[in-house]
Amino acid sequence: MGQAGCKGLYQSLFDYKTEKYVIAKNKKVGLLYRLLQVSILTYLVVWVFLAKKGYQDTDTSLQSSIITKVKGVTFTNTSELGERLWDVADYVIPPQGENVFFVITNLIVTSNQRQETCAESESIPNAECYEDSDCPPGEPVMAGNGVRTGRCVRAGNMQRGTCEIFAWCPVETKSRPEKPLLGKAEDFTIYIKNFIRFPKFNFSKTNVLDTKDRDFLKSCRFGPKTPYCPIFRLGSVVSWTGSNFQEIALQGGVIGIQIEWDCDLDKAPSECNPRYYFSRLDSRFPGNSVSSGYNFRFAKYFRDEAGVEFRTLMKAYGIRFDVMVNGRAGKFNIIPTIINVASGVALMGVGSFFCDLVLIYFIKKSHFYRDKKYEEARSGHPGNGKVNVQQLQNLQTVEA
Repeated sequence: MGQAGCKGLYQSLFDYKTEKYVIAKNKKVGLLYRLLQVSILTYLVVWVFLAKKGYQDTDTSLQSSIITKVKGVTFTNTSELGERLWDVADYVIPPQGENVFFVITNLIVTSNQRQETCAESESIPNAECYEDSDCPPGEPVMAGNGVRTGRCVRAGNMQRGTCEIFAWCPVETKSRPEKPLLGKAEDFTIYIKNFIRFPKFNFSKTNVLDTKDRDFLKSCRFGPKTPYCPIFRLGSVVSWTGSNFQEIALQGGVIGIQIEWDCDLDKAPSECNPRYYFSRLDSRFPGNSVSSGYNFRFAKYFRDEAGVEFRTLMKAYGIRFDVMVNGRAGKFNIIPTIINVASGVALMGVGSFFCDLVLIYFIKKSHFYRDKKYEEARSGHPGNGKVNVQQLQNLQTVEA
C-alpha cells in the first residue's frame, strides 16, 4: 500500500487539470443562478455605485475653522447686583468666539470678599468641630474654602460649630436661585461662521451666503429657506434638542451643534451644502440630582482706596455650546471604479461556485451531474469508460 500510494502521488504530479463546461438543463438551478446574478448586479449598481458612490475617490481629512458670536442684551434688578444691563461682554465666556463657548444664564453672587479669617460654611462636612483641637492649624478644609487657623467657632451656646479659616471671606453660602437670572436669554442669537477645505481636491467653502448686501446678516435667521444664514435663536437651538430653555437655564447644560458637509464634487459647488444637527450632550437626571447641570466659578477683582484687594465671586450656571464639524468629499476617479467593477465580477464567480455546490451535492441526481463534471481523460486509451481527448473537446449537454 505504501509503494502504491507513493506511486500514485508521483504520477499525480504530472496531471494537468483543465476546465470542462457542462450545460445542466435543470430549471431550478438555472433559476437560482440567474437570481444570484441579478442580486449581485443590483448590489453593485444600486449600493456600491449609486448609494456609496464607489466610482469616486474620497477625502475625509476636512480642514475647518469656526468663528462664533453671540448677540443680545437684557436687564435685571437683584439685591446683590442692583439694576444691571447685561450685554455680550458680561455673559459670554470666552470672548474670543471659539468653537466652544459658554452663555451665562444664572448666577450666585458673593460680594466684597477679602482675605481674612471667618467661620467655614456649615455645608462643608469636614469643617464641623466641637473644640479647638478639632481644627489643626495650617491644614486645608477638604472641599472647603480655606485653611484652618486652630479655632472652633460656635454660634451662641451651641456645642457644635465650624472651624475658623483663613480664606476669601465671607464664604459662599447662598443656594441656587429658583428662577434663572437671565431667563430672557432665549431671544439672544448665535452667529456660527464655518470655513472648510478638502485638501485632496483643493476645494473650499463657507456656510455664509456670498453676498455684498451688508444688511443680510442683520435681518436673516436660519431656516429651511435660508440655509446660508447661520444665525440661530438661542431658545430655538435648545428646543431642537428636545429640552426646555427655562429648565436648562436654571441649572446649566451642554449642547452640541454638529455641522456635516457631504460634498459630491462631480456636481456644481452650489450643491455642497451644510447640514446642522443639535443634541443635548450632558446627561439629564430626573429631579434635582446633584449630577445635573453645568456650572463653574470665577471672580472679578478690585482694590479699595487703601489698596487692599477684594473681589466679587460668581458661581455661573449656563449653557455650554460645542460646535463640531465633520465632512467628506468625493470625485470621480478611474482607479476605485475599476476596483469595484472587478469586485463585482469576482462576486459573479462566487454565484457560479454556489450553484456548482447545489448541482453536485444537494439535488436528487447530484451523482449524475458530478460524474459528468469531473471526468478523467487519458491520451491513447479511448475505451474502458474513459473519455479521450477528442471527446473532451466537445461541449456536452445533459438533460435533467
